[in-house]
Amino acid sequence: MQYRQAVTISDLREIARKKLPRAVFGFIDGAAFDEQTMRENETDFSRIRFAPRFLIDVGQRSQAVTVMGHTYRSPMILGPTGLAGVLWPWGDLQIARACKALEVGFCQSTNSNASIEQVANANNDFWFQLYVQRDRGLSKALMQRGWDAGARVLVLTVDLPIPGRRERDVRNGFTIPPRIGLDNVFDYASKLGWLWRLATGPRFTLGNFDVPDQPPRKMTSLAKYTASQFDPSVTWKDLDWIRSEWRGYLAIKGILRADDALRAQQQGADAVIVSNHGGRQLDGSPSAVAALPGIKDALDGKIIVLMDGGIRRGSDIVKALALGANACLIGRAGLYGLASGGRHGVERAINMLQQEIDITQALLGVPELSKIDRSALLTSYEPSSVF
Repeated sequence: MQYRQAVTISDLREIARKKLPRAVFGFIDGAAFDEQTMRENETDFSRIRFAPRFLIDVGQRSQAVTVMGHTYRSPMILGPTGLAGVLWPWGDLQIARACKALEVGFCQSTNSNASIEQVANANNDFWFQLYVQRDRGLSKALMQRGWDAGARVLVLTVDLPIPGRRERDVRNGFTIPPRIGLDNVFDYASKLGWLWRLATGPRFTLGNFDVPDQPPRKMTSLAKYTASQFDPSVTWKDLDWIRSEWRGYLAIKGILRADDALRAQQQGADAVIVSNHGGRQLDGSPSAVAALPGIKDALDGKIIVLMDGGIRRGSDIVKALALGANACLIGRAGLYGLASGGRHGVERAINMLQQEIDITQALLGVPELSKIDRSALLTSYEPSSVF
């Protein structure tokens, strides 16, 4: 498929598959073990049915939302996705600029190829995502850098005490930086556009871990260092510490249980993000959309609820909002756009989702998307029966 023919996120995925080496595409497209949870993130959306109302004035429509002090044109935040620079030069900055241009949210990953300060120069309305590091001093420094650069929302990701086993990466021999050997030379050689961009683009690094004013470290040593910083000993006590250190809004990402959501709220979180890390951690976890209604009901409006996982259509976002999400984080959909055409590909992905949201809310009879509720869905799809 040619890029100009793309009309859906699935089309962009197919273009990305053709443009990227197999190992690199597998890195963004794959998930843990048998990838069951990743598939259910998508298929569970397809089980939900709308209950449209007609003879409602939908001549003027708005999909704008306000989330933690930020107002966005659409209920989308392009979520933290590490190593986007392996898809396109300055990948994180391309996503950040696309989000700023189209007035949707952007959250930078701890493991971004660009630094916090570079992202802030590209988009001064960004969120920052943090993994608690073994070195708590490093965690504190990252939070301070984020605050100083203008981030006012910290997304604390809690579902990665150790990395899940992503077997596509193992089979494909994916490494950071990408390694070209006898087993994959022909595959890499067939992706000349990607190879040229990688060869002529900026040095591949982890911008938040390169020490300013010192010679840059090799990517292999940086990758080993960041891997060593994952801390399986993180507990709820660390959430108390993070809350005491961070002055802005705090969102906890990776929540799948109502009791965990309530504890996060009780310990000072301003939001929870219902997420299974795109199926990349514990295979067999519930889909995010399946977990969403129960968590929303348990919190009963006390704090904001966001979700991510499996969103491939604007109608999926509308379904998530009807089930109680205030907005959605978008992961793979944006990366497919990035791999397809850089910043313009990301903008195209966002535009696709925005257009599908607009059509869905018009046909559903919901002129103001922020006011949608479960009455927009068939009662047989209430959480008591499906979720």
